[in-house]
Amino acid sequence: MNALKRLFSSILLAGLLVLGAGLYYWVIKAGIPYQDPTPEIQLQYSINMGIGDTLAKLGVFTMLTGAVCRIIIGILSRKNKGKI
Repeated sequence: MNALKRLFSSILLAGLLVLGAGLYYWVIKAGIPYQDPTPEIQLQYSINMGIGDTLAKLGVFTMLTGAVCRIIIGILSRKNKGKI
């Protein structure tokens, strides 16, 4: 049971890191778009926003999955301690 707690805690942390990378792409790499961008700058902005969107969605999903599984494992381990 302890190994599962560590595994899901690691998944939770990995999701947080991926979410951080997605936010980095949204805020730092893409940032605020230029008023009249050239096609190259507009393409680069679109690419960075797409990467940020994908990473943020994946990070949130991974983080929530790890958190829910960690909570379930915690509840199950409490129930098993009462039976012993």
